[in-house]
Amino acid sequence: MIRRATDRDLDAVERAYDEHFRHEEIHGAFTVFKKGVYPTRRDAQSALDSGTLYVYEEDGDLLGSIIVDAVQPEEYRDITWGEPLCEDEVMVIHLLMVRPCAAGRGIGSALVRYAVELARARPCRALRLDTGSQNVPAVSLYKKSGFRIVAAAPMKVGGALAHREHLFLERPL
Repeated sequence: MIRRATDRDLDAVERAYDEHFRHEEIHGAFTVFKKGVYPTRRDAQSALDSGTLYVYEEDGDLLGSIIVDAVQPEEYRDITWGEPLCEDEVMVIHLLMVRPCAAGRGIGSALVRYAVELARARPCRALRLDTGSQNVPAVSLYKKSGFRIVAAAPMKVGGALAHREHLFLERPL
């Protein structure tokens, strides 16, 4: 079940972030995320406070989370998107996280579908996101979910982590 997060979910979201960091330390990193920098409990709390944090829960276990809102990062202004749209016609996936122990079960796809539903209900004309070019699993998920790469450019991930080869993706709705 996917639902809007509550205060009770914050500890589990933070544990999921920590599990991700441990997994990447052991198995190698696909992301440029850095423990203590991004994503953090503070990022989750901010999204929770604004009502934009959603969680995937199964049998009482939080297995994934997503932050979706209508705020486009500053770097998005310099991107030539598929179609020029007004701010209120776009929603953005900022952070999708699936616990490593639940990888490969379709949770990421379910969270993306949920974000598409949120954007359509608004109604928006496009859903946008960004990810690192080295994040092969994420790029694959987004392409399978109907996104297309529109640009590659530098970006400060989470507003803090400089990354030179960042991809910008868009899905028309």
